[in-house]
Amino acid sequence: MNFKSKLPHVSTTIFTTMSSLANEHNALNLSQGFPNYQSSQKLNDLVANAMNNGYNQYAPMPGNLDLRIAISNKYELLYKSSYHPEKEITVTAGATQAIFTIISTFIKQNDEVIIFKPAYDSYQPSVEVNGGKTITIQLSAPDYKVDWEEVASKISSKTKMMIINSPHNPSGTVWSEDDMLQLQKLTRNTDIIVLSDEVYEHIVFDGEQHQSACLFSDLKQRSFITASFGKTFHNTGWKIGYCCGPDYLMSEFRKVHQFNVFSVNHPAQRGIADYMQDANTYLDLNSFFQQKRDLLLNLISDSRFKFKPSRGTYFQVLDYKAITDKSDVEFAKQLTKDFKLASIPLSVFNENGKDDKVLRFCFAKTDETLIKAAEILCKI
Repeated sequence: MNFKSKLPHVSTTIFTTMSSLANEHNALNLSQGFPNYQSSQKLNDLVANAMNNGYNQYAPMPGNLDLRIAISNKYELLYKSSYHPEKEITVTAGATQAIFTIISTFIKQNDEVIIFKPAYDSYQPSVEVNGGKTITIQLSAPDYKVDWEEVASKISSKTKMMIINSPHNPSGTVWSEDDMLQLQKLTRNTDIIVLSDEVYEHIVFDGEQHQSACLFSDLKQRSFITASFGKTFHNTGWKIGYCCGPDYLMSEFRKVHQFNVFSVNHPAQRGIADYMQDANTYLDLNSFFQQKRDLLLNLISDSRFKFKPSRGTYFQVLDYKAITDKSDVEFAKQLTKDFKLASIPLSVFNENGKDDKVLRFCFAKTDETLIKAAEILCKI
């Protein structure tokens, strides 16, 4: 058959490539961002109870109402910000589906979407498959700071959306209050929708505060926030997330959502709703993951890798310039094959493959795994 691909330049993701290589060479897999330990037994039991108590048919299209109420309560508790559980919160099949649906709802042919690179790899294809064009702001290691004058220069009459991500995957950096105020100033009195990817909102270190889009009144009125229970509760395979936004935007989102997935796993929603009645289930994540970050960094402090401690997410970027001048893709593959440790090269997330000679390692792993990984890193 003859057809023209809508994504002619998209191939197998680096996550699949590196995880497959890790499996092939029996390497420790610190590449793909998933925990190698179990989710809470209490949560698992609550989901099983939901199955046994009849929550096995379609959930309401926007999501189980008790779960939406629990999400609304979380925003009140953490940010003193309100989202109406019936009109402004929708449960999705993971945050990636929420992101794709938001883009599909609002981006048309030749619309421009500003993204900040290195960027999560679903953003650009989601824009392009809907006929839009990505306008890139390239950030650089080690600080990945935003030049807001550059951002202002790239806003045009065609700019319909801006996608932001803090805490930031893959760099582990965190946007400041000033960053968010600059964003609010630039988008005020425009028709630009902000898509704020906040899947790591509960994983921020060293006493810093997550600067959610909902904390800034004008920004909140033009923003979707996407979030992930998989990241929060250590069960990425469940693919349960949600998005929040003002009702005039959310009503449009749901028009597309209902024909995309309609609704998502009902017993998991019911179980998570019950689990979230104890706020400590998500409030304790900062200290939980900071312990893992600190364990890894203390163990590799005398290695040849250089680093700035991750400020958020469960990823740590390591600079290997003192070791080799190989490209990051080449070095990542060598580490996996020869040293049995898999990571992710950041150039694949950059514009034109910009190579800062850094690799991303996931520390959402057991302490035993992190200790073994550190031993390997210290031998290189």
